[in-house]
Amino acid sequence: MITINHEPKAYTPIFLGTTQHSIRLSLEIMIMIGMKRNDEIIETYNVTISAIKLGQLPNIGNEVPISEIIGSELSGFKAKVRQSDVDIQLQNKVSTELEQLVDLKNVGRYQLLKGKNTMTQELNVPELTNNNLILMRQLLDVTQEELAITMGINEKTIRRIENKEQGLSERFVNRLLAVYPDLAQSIEVQFDWVSLTFPDLTSKQVIKDVLSIQSDLFLERPTSQNFYTREMAFAGEKNIYIQDFAPIENPETQAIEQKYGTTLYLTGKGTRLFEKALLEQNITWRGFFEKARQYRGHLTRLDIAINDKWGLLDMNDLVKAVQEKRFWSKSTSYAVHGNVDDGWTVNFGKSPFVIRAYDKRKEQASKGFDTDVQNRVELELHQDKAEYVIDAWFDQYNNKTLTEITFDILYTYLWFTDKPIEDKLLKADKVRDTIESSVEPMPAWSLLTALGHKMKFIRQPKEQSIERIEKWVLESVVPSLAVLKKTGHWAEVIEAMNNAELSSEQQKLVKATMINAITQANQKLTINFEKPKEHYQEI
Repeated sequence: MITINHEPKAYTPIFLGTTQHSIRLSLEIMIMIGMKRNDEIIETYNVTISAIKLGQLPNIGNEVPISEIIGSELSGFKAKVRQSDVDIQLQNKVSTELEQLVDLKNVGRYQLLKGKNTMTQELNVPELTNNNLILMRQLLDVTQEELAITMGINEKTIRRIENKEQGLSERFVNRLLAVYPDLAQSIEVQFDWVSLTFPDLTSKQVIKDVLSIQSDLFLERPTSQNFYTREMAFAGEKNIYIQDFAPIENPETQAIEQKYGTTLYLTGKGTRLFEKALLEQNITWRGFFEKARQYRGHLTRLDIAINDKWGLLDMNDLVKAVQEKRFWSKSTSYAVHGNVDDGWTVNFGKSPFVIRAYDKRKEQASKGFDTDVQNRVELELHQDKAEYVIDAWFDQYNNKTLTEITFDILYTYLWFTDKPIEDKLLKADKVRDTIESSVEPMPAWSLLTALGHKMKFIRQPKEQSIERIEKWVLESVVPSLAVLKKTGHWAEVIEAMNNAELSSEQQKLVKATMINAITQANQKLTINFEKPKEHYQEI
């Protein structure tokens, strides 16, 4: 007999295995248990359970001494152990073994490798130094005297910090950001790619129940990508699109059969368009992910973009640091692409986790667009790595913001220094600690990671536009149209445009561009009527 959410069930809990990545410092592990009744597994649960109270793990197929399970699919399930079944010596044994495993695997609170062996739950934040203050003053283009006057402090304090006679306090940095609001907004963090799989839904159900976007704004077409057979594309373009299986007729029964399972893709532009839908529904990304998990949505990819709007980084310096081995990364894999004129891109790591730094302004300029972002650092996470970030965000005991989690990961996985790192340091027992205590950091990188924790995670809603078509017409077509106009053929051009037949993709694009509300929010009376802003802060 076991109690599930306060309801007694005539089940026997059977041990089916562990989930290694769920090991936490609290010595709680996640195990899979099956509910057995009359020699049959009726249902299964993934539950979090105290390893100390459980003692020694049973063999697969054996009974687990669990008396109660509480929770839900959204928030997770927790299990309680019958205390009388626990042996004290076994408690101590499993406690010691798990502590050793935590140290060995260096597993952090939110299941991404942490940089500190102390495994504290405090934020991993680099200490700001005199070089960081000098760099900030250069970016602000102010003298020591001007900085002191603006901050309302003695100029002697500025000199003492820059001469290493005094430390750079948290209070000083907060005051600096308060009097220079542009500096406080020099870094922004946002989602840049989101993809989720839904094993129990079709594409039309995802559009209606998960996205809540008007279904007639999607174009349905066949596809052969990713083993799917159908694609639903918002405005006919691959910015917000869903792939699944088109219903087919059973040749034997002539019945229409529908195979379930679908994947939602929000590209870089798609995330901005979808943030317009979030705004209309008065919900945040957090609310969306909570809803997605209710429908058993599982992240397959999550890109987090760190936008350097002030040019804190210099990609030429970053590439030079890589070439001179003035960096440390948890991954031994890295690659440099591009050039000085077209912009550099540097990748660290391979799937399922890649850190990428590149010149965003030059990248956009090559496409004919402008941006207020100078450089971008991206965290590209796949499968479980992506899920771990959301788990950490939702963890009520963690209590970290998305920005804090993002920069915690960045600081943990990648570090640049002012001088080359000697081979003997890379072979030290505590490599990261040894490097940080022996080699000065690159001021720009340490400033980015230190200030980043204080910055905002934002949403930047965009409406569907025909910017791409307009840009092409202005650059490639307008000169030819001018010739036709000046040679007396303008009337024929106007008549041809009036009589032109639009394809299905073009019709969807026109409709999505012209319509004001792209979601069903106006039907639910939750539409956001506030004056639109360029940026909205995520929690």
